[in-house]
Amino acid sequence: MFRRKNNSFEFLLVHPGGPFWRNKDDGAWTIPKGEAAPGEDLLACARREFEEELGIKPSADWVPLGSIKQKAGKTVHSWAFEGDLPDDFKLKCNTFEIEWPPRSGRTKEFPEIDRAEFFSHEIARRKINPAQIPFLDRFRNVVAAE
Repeated sequence: MFRRKNNSFEFLLVHPGGPFWRNKDDGAWTIPKGEAAPGEDLLACARREFEEELGIKPSADWVPLGSIKQKAGKTVHSWAFEGDLPDDFKLKCNTFEIEWPPRSGRTKEFPEIDRAEFFSHEIARRKINPAQIPFLDRFRNVVAAE
């Protein structure tokens, strides 16, 4: 999701939840994303995952930005759409369980994402997972050029 502010664009990024990401910032943020079920339409998956991760249903035209392959080999497909978070936005996302602390035998629940924020293009390039920077570049070539 992007928004226009002060004659420029800002991009919504999310920060992964859980203890491994707690103290990581630059290069740790990501676009809201999730895993598609076998045979699931990728755009339908992107819409569903956005709603699950942020608790809001976007209603806008989605512009394809293609796909990238992340360092661990995961392929990520992306779309851009214009929108904003409501004034009363409160993050509502799915959770996951892991053994925490490690080798303790105890399971703890964490949110999939713990923060969602808009960033200017310059700051987004620093915050986002480096493999996803091409999405920001493609945005500029596709959406910002309109």
